Amino acid sequence: MSADSKKAHNFIESLIKDEISSGKHTGKVVTRFPPEPNGYLHVGHAKSICLNFGIADTFGGECNLRFDDTNPEKESQEYIDAIRQDVQWLGYEWAGEVRYASDYFDAIYGYAVELIEKGKAYVCSLTAEQMAEYRGNLKEPGRNSPDRDRPVEENLKLFQDMRDGKYQNGELVLRAKIDMASPNMNLRDPILYRIRYAEHHQTGDKWCIYPMYDFTHPISDAMEGITHSLCTLEFEDHRPLYDWVLDNITPPARPHQTEFARLNLNYTITSKRKLKRLVDEGFVDGWNDPRMPTISGMRHRGYTPKSIRTFCDMIGVNKAGGTVDVGMLEFAIREDLNTRAPRAMCVMRPLKVTLTNYPEGQSETLTLPVHPQNEEMGTREVPWTRTLYIDRDDFVEEPPRKWKRLAPDQAVRLRGGYVMTCREVVRDGDGNIVELKCEYDPKTLGVNPEGYKPNGVIHWVSESDSVEADINLYDRLFNHESPDSDKDGDFVDHLNPESLTRLTGARVEKSLAQPRTDLPYQFEREGYFFFDESASDAGKLVFNRTVTLRDSWAGAQNKS
Repeated sequence: MSADSKKAHNFIESLIKDEISSGKHTGKVVTRFPPEPNGYLHVGHAKSICLNFGIADTFGGECNLRFDDTNPEKESQEYIDAIRQDVQWLGYEWAGEVRYASDYFDAIYGYAVELIEKGKAYVCSLTAEQMAEYRGNLKEPGRNSPDRDRPVEENLKLFQDMRDGKYQNGELVLRAKIDMASPNMNLRDPILYRIRYAEHHQTGDKWCIYPMYDFTHPISDAMEGITHSLCTLEFEDHRPLYDWVLDNITPPARPHQTEFARLNLNYTITSKRKLKRLVDEGFVDGWNDPRMPTISGMRHRGYTPKSIRTFCDMIGVNKAGGTVDVGMLEFAIREDLNTRAPRAMCVMRPLKVTLTNYPEGQSETLTLPVHPQNEEMGTREVPWTRTLYIDRDDFVEEPPRKWKRLAPDQAVRLRGGYVMTCREVVRDGDGNIVELKCEYDPKTLGVNPEGYKPNGVIHWVSESDSVEADINLYDRLFNHESPDSDKDGDFVDHLNPESLTRLTGARVEKSLAQPRTDLPYQFEREGYFFFDESASDAGKLVFNRTVTLRDSWAGAQNKS
């Protein structure tokens, strides 16, 4: 079905369909994803990636990956490499080679000269403080710079001198000559170029002047033949400047900017500046810490490309702002993993169980499904032995009302195995419970016992045929719904002290000694867990909790 015959998925698709139907737009639809390489991408960028690449795909067009690399002091090759990896991991391929705004620095400089020659730009010597004073505010118009009426030839000479390194940082800037009384502050003679003596990761030391984003972006779009420049709503007030630049030069193409609402998640920070602070000050273990809302952090935690794309589809694309419940993101990953994640058992806080009536030295192999609702995923073998481990949280000596796990003289079924009854509690010299002595019912494998009813089902592993692992229980990084809303406080004051709990000495099924690395497991009754290959070695396995089993959004129920 063609894009014209399908129902539009969002308002931008509707807009493009109308443009095509009316003949306003002809030819190929070309979009771009233009990140700044000054940090790692976060979940908000994922929405933009899905939109830009999705629009291009819907209309049979192309999407470019272009780095907006106009601020070399804050950029690095590390960020470029990470961004490329994130886009590809999400399942998208850009058209042609990776592009950089710096590819167009020569052309951008030429357009700046064109503006000077047309009397549309001038070199200004005001300091940053003076410029802020002259700019005015929302209630008062700005004042013209004393340099606003410099002769064209003098501006051309000074601009060339700026390029030739004859002035220091901050001494001179190139400004557009628009309207110092404009109600739109972005049109009050904005800076087009500033002096920066910094090594550039792509151009080296060729340049000591760099164009501003608002000047670079429309020209880069035009150079690439972008038809639809899709930006978040904070750039809506910048659109008149985007149009002014293109209207006052002779660009090779005429792109148009359209804005959509950015993604705001509760319990989450998506400011790259603030995320960088978390990294730089050691509040997290790098940009790919599984608690971070970065795409690499989510990948490290076990989120799948499909779940993130589904989430972006769920929240949609619109003009209205607002905050999305992070529970929707958690819902998306649960929905994906519930149908695909292989099952396994992990005892996080092991408590030894001895089956006193099971013969010593004997064992048997139980066959359990890899996924209870998907026979095609096959089966797994789990050894049953005299000595087992259960989780300490599954036993209490004085059970509360409606207790559905193990207690003295009560029976439970071990998942996929037999029913057992606790007969004795063994303690150490300090009174701590160190072992349970139980009896198993050999007639209960796959059938209900006669004459009594088990008090629930719990998971387990064999002592001799299980493997030790460390478990990282990740939770939300912030314990405040809007951590940066407190104008009088600091957002780091709302960091969740329980965002990471490390458990050592857990036990997992022996089959997980060589775990898969492409998809999390569902640890039965516990949640979804992803093998952390980077933190594991030959002697230790580490699993990160991706998400708990129970969904907190829209009242969804546990699926196992």
